[in-house]
Amino acid sequence: MDPRISSVRDAAVAGRFYPADRAELEQSISEMAVEAAGWIGSAVGVMVPHAGYMYSGAVAGAVYASVELPRRFIILGPNHTGVGSPGSVMARGRWRLPLGDIPIDESLAAAIISDSDVLKEDATAHVFEHSIEVQLPFLQQLAPGFSFVPISLMVRDSASCMDIGSAVARAVSSQRESVLIIASSDMSHYESQQTAERKDRLALERVLALDAKGLLETIAADAISMCGAAPTAAMLSAAVELGASGATLVKYRTSGDVTGDLDQVVGYAGVVVS
Repeated sequence: MDPRISSVRDAAVAGRFYPADRAELEQSISEMAVEAAGWIGSAVGVMVPHAGYMYSGAVAGAVYASVELPRRFIILGPNHTGVGSPGSVMARGRWRLPLGDIPIDESLAAAIISDSDVLKEDATAHVFEHSIEVQLPFLQQLAPGFSFVPISLMVRDSASCMDIGSAVARAVSSQRESVLIIASSDMSHYESQQTAERKDRLALERVLALDAKGLLETIAADAISMCGAAPTAAMLSAAVELGASGATLVKYRTSGDVTGDLDQVVGYAGVVVS
């Protein structure tokens, strides 16, 4: 790691995407982490949204409340800032959020990086990126004492996603403890409610079919602005390699369901892969 980059990554979006006050944050998560479609139990991977909690928190909370949460996680998120390497792993240090510090799983991070041609150790991509950070308070409250590997992606091509998925799968399969793979993604951006629902249905059909390559092809063919397509494709690829056989849509909503503005919405979906 570049010695100029601190090994402690401070919260970037506390007070904006989620409450910065500890008590308020804990209360918010308790209200959002409610099973939406019953208990699913064991999971290989999940797809969860990463908008402000008022918009997508209920979807993320429903997913996390529906599965067994281990104490080790790999979180793949899109890089919205354009900073850092195309496949960036913060492989050492800790993240400091309102609910406390979270250690990076350094041995797991090293195993993933060593087995990938795409991923590089790079902390700079994570400094201001929100897509991974917003997942962590849920895990802090629901799975205290965990460690994780943050992976920020700017890649979009199938070959890179398959490379990352295979590296993640091999690293997970070599562990004695359970590891949950989390893909952080919102769905369509700034479409009408009707268009967003139609496009998101097309993308979700591929996700639920565990079809990583088909997801990327569908997004390209139908101009679907799903920001976490690559993280989701990598998660699906890894999950299939690890033996996953099915997926469940836990919850879907749009920002329009919250604000009432149906002209320009963002879609949010929660999926469990098992």
